[in-house]
Amino acid sequence: MKQNEKIEVSATKQEQVLTDAVRRAADHLNIKASELSEVLGLSMATISRMNGGSYTLRSNKKEFELGLEFVRLFRGIDAISGGDDRTSRSWLRVPNKVLRKTPIELIKSIKGLVDTVAYVDTYRAKI
Repeated sequence: MKQNEKIEVSATKQEQVLTDAVRRAADHLNIKASELSEVLGLSMATISRMNGGSYTLRSNKKEFELGLEFVRLFRGIDAISGGDDRTSRSWLRVPNKVLRKTPIELIKSIKGLVDTVAYVDTYRAKI
C-alpha cells in the first residue's frame, strides 16, 4: 500500500468515528434530526442517510468541523452535568441569561455554536 492510501484510510476512519460520535451525542441530548440538520448545515435527507449509516461526515467539508464542535459541546455539557442526560437535555432547552437565548437555538448558527462551546468550556474548566 502506498503512503497516500494509508492517509486516505486514516481520514475515512476519522470520518466514521466522528459521524458515530455526532449521532450518539445527538441521541443523548435528544436533538431532533431537523435540529441536527441546522447545526451541521446538512439537508434532512443527508441527516437521514447519516443516521442510517450510509453517510459519513467528510473531513474536507465544513460539516466535519461543525461536527467536531458539536461533539465538543456535548462532552462539555456531559462533564458539567455529571453524565446526566436529563440535565443536559434540559440545559439545552432552557433560556440562558448569559447567552440570551436557549442554547439549542444558538447552536444552529456557526457563531452561536462556537459561542456556546466557549461558554460551556469556561464552566468545564472549573470542574
